[in-house]
Amino acid sequence: MSHKTLWDISPVVAPDSPIFPGDEPYALRWTARLSPQCPVNLSAVTLSPHVGAHADAPLHYADDAPSAAEVALDPYLGPCRVIHAIDCGPLIRIEHLAHAEANLPPRVLVRCNRQADTVWNPDFTAYAPETVEWLAARGVRLIGLDTPSVDPASSKTLDSHQRLLRLDLRVLENLVLDEVPEGDYELIALPLKLAGACASPVRAVLRAL
Repeated sequence: MSHKTLWDISPVVAPDSPIFPGDEPYALRWTARLSPQCPVNLSAVTLSPHVGAHADAPLHYADDAPSAAEVALDPYLGPCRVIHAIDCGPLIRIEHLAHAEANLPPRVLVRCNRQADTVWNPDFTAYAPETVEWLAARGVRLIGLDTPSVDPASSKTLDSHQRLLRLDLRVLENLVLDEVPEGDYELIALPLKLAGACASPVRAVLRAL
């Protein structure tokens, strides 16, 4: 049986992972180590759920909205299109995606970077709110990108996040699409069932159809 090609589109989560200023970095400590008295190594981790590849829950941008444990899993699993909009500027606009509009699947990931940032860069590409609307009108239920947020780092109104809320879309941020050709794939990026959390880390992968 032949194995389908797999693309790992998740960055390594490490203490030096780029994060929004003020966010909780990843840290690991050992609570037990292998020894004659102890049969295992045991670690404990602390981190913001927005470190690395992650799925924002609606709770991130609205009170009384679903947490990471409460979102339906369907949007995070299934046919997906990767669209290239490399070096498109501050915002992904409709004209950057129109060339790949035909028969859009319910999930769209946009590659903005030639190479994913490994240090914090506030000048990352985000989604124009009208692009979120345009995708939703074409049946898209999940959007994603290879930068930290669908809104600019300086935004206080989070217009694209608010579009996600109103249109009931899901989102994946901080993906790594450096090696992924434009085209159609199967997406697998399930959030953890974290009670009360505003987001969840995901191990996001794409599989050849």
